[in-house]
Amino acid sequence: MSGDHASLPVAARVRRLEERLIEAGLTTDAELDSAVANFLDNASPTNGARVVARAWTDDGFRARLLADANSALHELGLSMGGGLQDQRLKVVENTPTSHNVIVCTLCSCYPLALLGPSPSWYKYEAYRSGVVRDPRGVLAEFGLHLDQDVNITVWDSSAETRYMVLPRRPDGTEDRGEAQLAELVTREGLIGTAAV
Repeated sequence: MSGDHASLPVAARVRRLEERLIEAGLTTDAELDSAVANFLDNASPTNGARVVARAWTDDGFRARLLADANSALHELGLSMGGGLQDQRLKVVENTPTSHNVIVCTLCSCYPLALLGPSPSWYKYEAYRSGVVRDPRGVLAEFGLHLDQDVNITVWDSSAETRYMVLPRRPDGTEDRGEAQLAELVTREGLIGTAAV
């Protein structure tokens, strides 16, 4: 990108790129709008919840998900979507002694296809810098109070790698099937600012 556009806000740079593609005859506004609409129609935290529920009920899937999340997603008919096949997804697992939380310190990189549109607070500087400096304090602001012996790891998303948390399965849910378990999972749980 030329230097004169580097200081523009991201939305303005994206629009300039769109205009260049349209001017070159490679696409139209209608085609771009349709592609975005199709992607967003399928982007939902219910996708991430389905992944978590399967991992809670299928140890083999859980192992494959933690080893190679991009490949495991295909087992559920999911992907990172939006032409982002080169984008790596890493799923990090919460345990009784470790908790994971996701942030993007540079902007707001986020696995949109699996978590739906990001919450507004995810983009705020207060969250982006605060969770790195004081993760326990920020999680407490969200109402998540972890014991002092629980180790907290903050994962910084990037354009190349996105993260999703595999929350701990709630106690007393052994009799629930995948669909019922998926209903327990929240977008905040997938980011790590909630237990589930």
